[in-house]
Amino acid sequence: MRIKLEKRTVVPKWMVVVVSILSVLLSLPVIAVIFKLKGVDPILAYKKIFTGAFGSTYGLSETVVKAIPLILCGVGLAIPFRALIWNIGAEGQLLIGAIVSTGIALKFPDWPAYILLPTMFIVGFIGGAVWGMIPGFLRAKLRANEVITTLMLNYIAYKLLEYLVYGPWKGKEEWGFPYTSKFSPSAQLPRLFNTRIHYPTLILGLVLAILTYILIYRTKWGYEIRVVGENPEAANYAGISHLKVILLVMALSGGFAGLAGVGEVAGIQHRLRLGISPGYGYTAIIVAWLGRLHPLAIVLTSLLFGGLLVGGDMIQVALGLPFAAIDIFNGVILFFVLAGDFIMKYKIRILR
Repeated sequence: MRIKLEKRTVVPKWMVVVVSILSVLLSLPVIAVIFKLKGVDPILAYKKIFTGAFGSTYGLSETVVKAIPLILCGVGLAIPFRALIWNIGAEGQLLIGAIVSTGIALKFPDWPAYILLPTMFIVGFIGGAVWGMIPGFLRAKLRANEVITTLMLNYIAYKLLEYLVYGPWKGKEEWGFPYTSKFSPSAQLPRLFNTRIHYPTLILGLVLAILTYILIYRTKWGYEIRVVGENPEAANYAGISHLKVILLVMALSGGFAGLAGVGEVAGIQHRLRLGISPGYGYTAIIVAWLGRLHPLAIVLTSLLFGGLLVGGDMIQVALGLPFAAIDIFNGVILFFVLAGDFIMKYKIRILR
């Protein structure tokens, strides 16, 4: 008797939904064991996470706040992932978007909001896109591994941020803290009622999710992206330019992350500082895979992981657990997501 793996020619839609849900559900008992080993009641921990994220108006609004950058980064990552281009650099691209848009906010504080804010978003998109195209070009021309180059650029972006807030952009009125000066009112995004939800960025993320769905499934460019990812040999035979596809997907992916960076500095922090992102670019990788690279499904998974980030704050305070506990959550879920992805791609046959 031996086991043989056969690649599925067609994956039923019901299987995609079921496996995605099971990926989350099956991770819960494993995480419960980890909580138990830390001396924490798993049921109490799960209750604190859920009620902290979804059990109050404040918790729900904070979940949406955390979901906004995850939507932008997650939808952006789905584009190169479709072409089997592994962009691990959304975190750095987000930081670059925040940096360049801050430069505009500090340079032109007297511009009216209707000019300054769109300019910040445009410049943030361009900054993230250029940062994404660098490893894309290296992959296309020099066959450099994009996992390594995008990851390295994350550290370069962080060090650039660190240099600016400790050096030339350090605000004179910030009492020595590594912050820039606070943005002028015209560089601050409006918020929804008494929450921190910067709704222009939320609307932008939802619109881009819809447009990305149309791009991938309804346009020639989207067809080329999917062909490159699903059958590179067929793409070569059809004359599809790998350089064009790689640069396109990395520019869009980096640009979306750059927009998320603009939202964080203009909508939440109102200045540039260290820690503007608690790892949104990395969490968005799990968000994209759990959403099975479907732009509209990623909106839902972003809300789930936004809730986990808010719940992480809750268990940190209420149960004395480190915030890294949520990183364990994310890692275990990613493990089951990848296992589910394998099950969807291959079926197991037992030969006698």
